[in-house]
Amino acid sequence: MLQPIPLHVERRGEGFPLLCLHGHPGSGRAMGVFTEALAPHYRTLAPDLRGYGHSQVREPFSMAAHVTDLEALLAQEGIDRCLLLGWSLGGILAMELALRAPHRYPGLILIGTAARPRGKHPPVSGWELAATGIAALLNSLKPGWQWNIDTFGRRSLLRHLIHQQTPTPYGYLAQAGTAAYIQTSRHAHRALNAALKQGYNRLEDLPRLTMPALMLAGAEDVHITAAASQETAAALPHCDWSCFPDTAHLLPWEMPETVTTLIRDWLTAHRDGWRSPSCQS
Repeated sequence: MLQPIPLHVERRGEGFPLLCLHGHPGSGRAMGVFTEALAPHYRTLAPDLRGYGHSQVREPFSMAAHVTDLEALLAQEGIDRCLLLGWSLGGILAMELALRAPHRYPGLILIGTAARPRGKHPPVSGWELAATGIAALLNSLKPGWQWNIDTFGRRSLLRHLIHQQTPTPYGYLAQAGTAAYIQTSRHAHRALNAALKQGYNRLEDLPRLTMPALMLAGAEDVHITAAASQETAAALPHCDWSCFPDTAHLLPWEMPETVTTLIRDWLTAHRDGWRSPSCQS
């Protein structure tokens, strides 16, 4: 039987609980763009998934382990019902949690993700890898330095993650992105790659998720395409869909105020569905 592990968790705020799930590579700290904006009204929990950040393990694992860990975390926190917010891999895990027990999750927010993920990343050159390392190093020393962005960032793999080559997303990279990349274990890489090789596809199951849902995507995302995200949104019975032009996979870091304002407004519009006394944890 698969045993859960204790996860490192970034906790903020009070109110109805909101579980925020990061992508790959990632960490709970990388979800600060959401938790800082939402903590004034919600109790946010942003764990480091197994094999990421401060939740390191020594043994290999499968993607199913993440769901086991997250359900154990909710039990530990005394949470019977919560909202789910997932970015990239985190969105896939949010859908997996919801499919296991739809009644526990009255709202689903998905960013840059898909139930049948598809990408269109171009081939990677040696120069791009070198430029990525230089850009990341210089950005950690001087976050958001436009010279570095123009000289190395635009020529590196970062240009596929960030369409708007401005200081704002590079500031988030320096704050949380680089550390998250370094702290993503080989076991986490292997678990994700194994799941993708098996052809992950949950589209046929999505009609079971009848809770309100919100799907956000970047039009220039090559890691999980906007078309794949839109396909997922169309399969969810009650999903609002927004696609942001001139953004890529890291769209919450490219347009943080726009994205978090949209999420706050969406939550406010649907809050009667989970804020009644019977829904409180």
